[in-house]
Amino acid sequence: MFEGILIGLAALCAVYFVVIVLYAGIGTSFAFIWLFFSALLLFLVYGRWYYEKNQSQIPPWVPVSIVTTCLLGLVSLVVTCALVFLGAAASDHPGLDYVIVLGARGKEHTVSDTLKKRLDKAIEYTEKNPDTILVLSGGKGPGEQESEASVMYRYLAYNGVNPEKMLLEERSVSTVENIAYSKVLIDRHIELERQMRPPLMPQKVPGRYLVAADRPAEIGILTSNYHIFRARLTAEKWGLENVYGISADSDPVLFVHLCVREWASIIKDRLMGNM
Repeated sequence: MFEGILIGLAALCAVYFVVIVLYAGIGTSFAFIWLFFSALLLFLVYGRWYYEKNQSQIPPWVPVSIVTTCLLGLVSLVVTCALVFLGAAASDHPGLDYVIVLGARGKEHTVSDTLKKRLDKAIEYTEKNPDTILVLSGGKGPGEQESEASVMYRYLAYNGVNPEKMLLEERSVSTVENIAYSKVLIDRHIELERQMRPPLMPQKVPGRYLVAADRPAEIGILTSNYHIFRARLTAEKWGLENVYGISADSDPVLFVHLCVREWASIIKDRLMGNM
């Protein structure tokens, strides 16, 4: 029974890999993880059979170590995916001062489907919150003719977003750099706005008076739903306060794959201290 379940799961992983390749192409990032999962499950089936045949020759610590490692990996995958799902369900917070729109790799003459979903969500948000400033974050990756930020700017301006409400961050090539460089840009913009603001003239009244400090800026991070959890933790790590996630739709066929890929990225960023 147990072996049958593992073989069935291995077959599902292999089939999903084929679906990913046929749907999105062989170059889809991290697609081969599903072949790895399939092979791992078949290895566990074979290992169980081999252990039963040669139990007297195999030290007990070997199967215990293998099973423990697999269980820890499974638990981390399930917990992380649950957190990703919760991030994906984030509701839009109105009236934010800035919204960082994270870029995505584009196509040669147009935006990719992932980037289009994020930009359409940005248009929807600015229609409801016209005073919000969009920070378009994305540099020029390998094979790209121009920065992702400039591509986003043209798309949003063409679709009616006020150019004066957009800031371009064109140096980043990763989520960590998206956040770090966008924070620098926002801090500079806040300082410039503060310098251009006319000075407060307190009224001449008896007694003491206090001038309240500026309230902290409320900042949103707009990205694909599966990416919200990691983006928010990265933002908090880099000193952004009052951060809210704004969730754009992602491809329903690839959603499970993207969540698994995000699990690997979260582990990597945790180990590197990025979040």
